[in-house]
Amino acid sequence: MDVLLKDMNPVIQLLVVMTLFSLLPLVFSCMTSFLRFTIVFSMLKTALGTQSVPPAIVLIGLSMILTFYTMSPVFDQMVKAGQPAYKNGNLVMCIQEGSKPLKEFMLKQTRQGDLAFFVEKTRKQPPSSPDELTLWEVAPAYIVSELKTAFEIGFIIFIPFIVLDLVVANILLALGMFMLSPTIISLPFKLLIFIAVDGWSLIVKGLVESFN
Repeated sequence: MDVLLKDMNPVIQLLVVMTLFSLLPLVFSCMTSFLRFTIVFSMLKTALGTQSVPPAIVLIGLSMILTFYTMSPVFDQMVKAGQPAYKNGNLVMCIQEGSKPLKEFMLKQTRQGDLAFFVEKTRKQPPSSPDELTLWEVAPAYIVSELKTAFEIGFIIFIPFIVLDLVVANILLALGMFMLSPTIISLPFKLLIFIAVDGWSLIVKGLVESFN
């Protein structure tokens, strides 16, 4: 396969590269730390019960900024790895070499069980080293692992807010206020506690450190 790509006509190479560029949004959203950030922030917003506050565009923007912050060393390595092939005019090999640091990043965050499942489905024999794994074998395992990790973090975030909702609901029930929604009463207390513990800072720092 590598020989075929090296001998490919430059025009065909350019078409392949342009096709791959169209997949950049997919790569950014599913093969970087962006996946974990967006899911955790969405679950936090649901746990708080603030509905449209903060706006979705703010959470997406924060996720993108944090993604560039956490992924900047990986992006730098990708540029350095693909530079020699790019200078030689081999765009396809440039993408292949440049994607290796991204693959290494995903491997560090991927659970062995998830990776083993996808490798077994594509190979008759297991690879002798991680270098033999392709990006498209690692990517689905990384996504599944990140989804599990993000939901675990979201579950931990949900617990104190659920406890607060239950406490408020029981108090209202004891007072006989059946028609009053517990979420309306618990929302200010949620915000107060979240601000008191500096919740945004704690969650952002925890997420960033989870990739180190």
